[in-house]
Amino acid sequence: MTHKAHKIENNKITLDNSLDSDDYGLIVSKNGELKGIWIPDTVEDKENFPKAIANLCINYFGLDPNADEEYPATLH
Repeated sequence: MTHKAHKIENNKITLDNSLDSDDYGLIVSKNGELKGIWIPDTVEDKENFPKAIANLCINYFGLDPNADEEYPATLH
């Protein structure tokens, strides 16, 4: 099924129900801005993001979550 053909059903799935215990979640505004990053409870070092997550944030949002400076996204 293509993106355009995908129809959102009336079933509501919560974030907790859709993620595994070690999944990260990105919260994006309707304008495509990164608003927050959900970090799984199983992560011991919440200060350093996995390289794949950091690269995604850098490449698509221009933000490095492993950098020392502050960034506008909220950690959940």
